Amino acid sequence: MAKKRKRKYSPGASKDVEREMRRYKRGTARSGRGGKGGKVKSRAQAIAIGLSEARRKGKRVPKKK
Repeated sequence: MAKKRKRKYSPGASKDVEREMRRYKRGTARSGRGGKGGKVKSRAQAIAIGLSEARRKGKRVPKKK
């Protein structure tokens, strides 16, 4: 029987990334705190913003390398 692995990212962190990806696809995603930065131009940037928001909220996300 296969051993069940623990999630590296919490479900809440996935929701934060998902929310940011929706903003990116709509074209309303902005970089920087409070959305005062420039427009997000890549998927990778949108994912990074979602993960950093999750970290700020204290959700389980692996540390940056």
